[in-house]
Amino acid sequence: MSIKKVGNRTAPAVDGMAAHLADEAGTLPGLKKDALFYQDTSRLPTVDRGEGVYIYDTDGQKYLDACSGAVAANLGHGHPRMIGAAVKQLQKIAFAYRTQFTNEPADRLAELLVQLSPPELNRAFFVNSGSEAVESATKLARQYWRAVGQAGKSMILSRRPSYHGATLGALALTDYGPLNIPFRPMLMQSPKVAAPFCYHCPISHTYPECEMACVKETERSMHVYGPENIAAIVVEPIGGATSGAAVPPDEYFPMLERICHENEILLIIDDVMTGCGRTGTFYGYEHWDITPDIVCASKGLSGGYTPIGAIIASETVVDPVMETGGFMHGHTYAANPLSCAIALEAIRVIIDDHLVENARDTGTYLHENLHELMGRYQFIGDVRGRGLMSAIEFVRDRQNREPFPALWNVALEAKEIGRRHGILLYPRRSLYGLAGDHLLITPPLTITREEVDDLIARLDRTLADLLKLLEVHLAEEAADYEHEVEQRFHQVEDVPDYARGALDEVEPAEDANVTAQMTQEHVQLDSETEAALAEANEEAEDR
Repeated sequence: MSIKKVGNRTAPAVDGMAAHLADEAGTLPGLKKDALFYQDTSRLPTVDRGEGVYIYDTDGQKYLDACSGAVAANLGHGHPRMIGAAVKQLQKIAFAYRTQFTNEPADRLAELLVQLSPPELNRAFFVNSGSEAVESATKLARQYWRAVGQAGKSMILSRRPSYHGATLGALALTDYGPLNIPFRPMLMQSPKVAAPFCYHCPISHTYPECEMACVKETERSMHVYGPENIAAIVVEPIGGATSGAAVPPDEYFPMLERICHENEILLIIDDVMTGCGRTGTFYGYEHWDITPDIVCASKGLSGGYTPIGAIIASETVVDPVMETGGFMHGHTYAANPLSCAIALEAIRVIIDDHLVENARDTGTYLHENLHELMGRYQFIGDVRGRGLMSAIEFVRDRQNREPFPALWNVALEAKEIGRRHGILLYPRRSLYGLAGDHLLITPPLTITREEVDDLIARLDRTLADLLKLLEVHLAEEAADYEHEVEQRFHQVEDVPDYARGALDEVEPAEDANVTAQMTQEHVQLDSETEAALAEANEEAEDR
């Protein structure tokens, strides 16, 4: 092989015979070991192993996983049944391409997801991630309307704020500034309507006096864009990363379902983060008496043990598509036997170990403890969520819900402080990703009350240190403000005379009358025109 200069790095040429020179980590001479890049340049610890709700790094540091990674490791780490299911399937076959074979794990997983869904949702399709699930749902919606002769229904509505994924199609549905801004020229049009985020209402109303103004705005938008142009609306049942476990009022979803039906618009539920038992029901939308047209699932679908996602849809939507050439969509690893076998076992563990019930009961205990912390830390403005989907929001003024300055990065600071206290936290921003700070507290569904006590103790120490940091910021801000007050009354001495009111000392500008100047300098009349004007003036005087 030959390793050439890349960027500013110069490395020696290495041929195949020298491959034995690679060290134990597989690094060749002349190459940096930190070749992997992600979102930033921060140095992270190296993970070693996981046991239940705890993770250990290679230095022996123990962390309580209070966020299930990215709300995915719902079954904790090192679960023996999950390991056994993976090994068992690996011994048979790991990969079979979906256009060449079907496989038993995929068939059985689809059947189980359908059994756990309302009767109308009876068809499943597998992908590799939550972003892909959302894109698949929107593609299915568009292809459905084309199949039934309404190809004009192609627009997809979503909400502000929201998060639906990082691929371009899912990102177009997302409303989270830092993720959207760099790629806006590449994104399809996706009109946004107000999310039911009552703590920071996008349309500045107050519940319940608003009488569900967000739903009314959604209905108006449907008529503005025209129901004949709208294929579907995509919504999260409970707010995820952008609004931090914001639970909508109970009226919201029945009203939304009604206006979707009245306007023949498909209702797509993004259950990627909230599904598979996280909120105390198997699907997040089951807290309300509704039946979506398409549901997206991922994350907890495999408990974090393999990448997989799914959409569950009604045959009313699927059958016309299949009868007109099939679903024009798919991925190489979709429905592969290994991922499906692991996901199948994950759902069985959730059912067998009563983890939906544990999410509800232990989640209530977690919320009680978070509210107790809120009583002791005035910079916690809100505790919200349902089941083991919870969040705390940081504010500088609890009464007015005023966020801290964005440059203070309060949630990010809390995450780093938490790491030092052995707790993993999930920081995000509540105001479109541009301001506001919250932490998602979403431990594995396997967590016990004793482990919740440990979580709260570590979080308490984290908040105590965060308070010290905020006091420093506030002191510095007070000093800066005091300095600004002095500057505010500083008088400028070198000013023009007229600015001091000395009008007698100011000579009039010759060109102040712009119109007169233009007449004198720029209107040139020839002799014949001047004679004609003089004659006309004389005639006017005679009359």
